Amino acid sequence: MPGLMSALEDSALSAAQLLESARRTFEIEAAGLTALRARLDDSFVLACRICLGTHGRIVTSGLGKAGHVAHKIASTLASTGTPAFFLHPTEAGHGDLGMIVRGDALLAVSNSGETREVLALLPQIKRLGLPLIAMTGKPGSTLARAAEVHLDTAVALEACPHNLAPTASTTAQLAMGDALAVALLEARGFSVDDFARSHPDGSLGRRLLLHVEDVMRRGEALPKVRPETLLAQGLLEMSRKGLGMTAIVDDQDRVLGIFTDGDLRRTLDRRVDVHAVSMRDVMTPGGKHIGSRELAATAAQRMEAHRITSLLVLDEERHLIGALNVHDLMRAGVV
Repeated sequence: MPGLMSALEDSALSAAQLLESARRTFEIEAAGLTALRARLDDSFVLACRICLGTHGRIVTSGLGKAGHVAHKIASTLASTGTPAFFLHPTEAGHGDLGMIVRGDALLAVSNSGETREVLALLPQIKRLGLPLIAMTGKPGSTLARAAEVHLDTAVALEACPHNLAPTASTTAQLAMGDALAVALLEARGFSVDDFARSHPDGSLGRRLLLHVEDVMRRGEALPKVRPETLLAQGLLEMSRKGLGMTAIVDDQDRVLGIFTDGDLRRTLDRRVDVHAVSMRDVMTPGGKHIGSRELAATAAQRMEAHRITSLLVLDEERHLIGALNVHDLMRAGVV
């Protein structure tokens, strides 16, 4: 940290100037997005129709910063239900054009609309009869004029103080790509389960694929007592099972209520004799619960919404079949 502070003090700009530069960047890029939103028209609708009507893949292409944007757009499309891949325009001229087949569509990104390597794709695109969607900042450019539909991502000003480095323009391109992907996602009725199937690995996959039954405790690990059980014995059950609560069940394991650490604090405040009072007298009737086939992520959301740390898992007839707490979700990588 001392070295970092020294570097900051030695900078040509003061801390206030550095922060002002950052704020100015945010303001310029936000203004560009606001203007972009106002310009949305039937061209965007037509671009969506082309993508939805394409029987093959959406091929994205671009060079330099626009190429990075095009690559990200392809990735977002592919992960949200629209098959897509990125084609490097330079590599295309050295054999990769063979990746494009009839039935595909091309989404070409170029701020100037005059990128030579991107324009070199057009003859092959036309020969195959593929629809072309151009995303440029110049509606009168060669690429825009060659396209079936043009998505205008022009910005009044780059965030770069020299108005040179692609900053606000690439932000506009990214936002337009996201808007296209989300519109297509909704048009296709792409669901949470669909999303899970395309994201099986990592924390996102765990959040979307794991169900409550995959992480819940069951059998002998379940804390449960009968309503006539004395509170002292109920506390021992809570301590043994380590979930911070216990279910109160009838003789058929149907849940009547729950007793949690919070209930214990409130009970002790009333100076109740733990050896004289029964669980029926101190339990919270019902209790928050969830089904075993619901997503584990839903259990996490429910705990957060109700500010609780554990849930009972019940079947349709309110039989206790499991239980879990926030630590179970943390171990599973859900939270």
